Amino acid sequence: MRLRNIPRAESVLAASPRVLKDPEQFRGAFRQTVFQNTNPLHIEIGMGKGQFLLTLALQNPSVNYIGIERYSSVLLRPVEKLASMQAAGEAVPSNLRFICMDAADISQVFAPGEVDRIYLNFSDPWPKARHARRRLTSLEYLTRYDEILSPNGQVEFKTDNRALFDFSLEQIEASPVWTLAARTFDLHHDPALNQGNIMTEYEEKFSSMDHPICKLIARRSAK
Repeated sequence: MRLRNIPRAESVLAASPRVLKDPEQFRGAFRQTVFQNTNPLHIEIGMGKGQFLLTLALQNPSVNYIGIERYSSVLLRPVEKLASMQAAGEAVPSNLRFICMDAADISQVFAPGEVDRIYLNFSDPWPKARHARRRLTSLEYLTRYDEILSPNGQVEFKTDNRALFDFSLEQIEASPVWTLAARTFDLHHDPALNQGNIMTEYEEKFSSMDHPICKLIARRSAK
């Protein structure tokens, strides 16, 4: 499906103080410079409309959140949503920022050990075999995550795409760095992993169609 271009997106993102421009300048200093605290830093890669991260930020004011989205026309949605919330006098989290960038460049933006948790929600499955390296749970991306996560950091991944989930499990098993901490093939019927679960817009849509939601948590193997 071709992404619809929204002409105003670039100017709106450029004017928003919540969108970090030239994020490489904050590498190694996001807490001190951007958030001005020492709280944990969690990021979501491919944040879409932002419901998941906005809810997390409101519920957890002692955690810093950064949403990463490649396309300006997609990132426009959460940026405008926050602006409208603020204009309406609603509570807006101060611990949430956005970056418009390609996730392949995350190790150039975040320093080693700077990120404490990475969320991947309903990522593009890139179904063709020749595109497997572009999947956000491929060994290539797992290597990038290893470069920026803190020693106790972890990756949490949710999808309704069983083929992508099976691929992800295989990639973690093949990695000498990563280990599987938890998994479920039916999140909403898993009492442990579903506790405190925050649904994304896609999750609400797919679960209403009785699609089982898969989730895994991955951590680095002890060295």
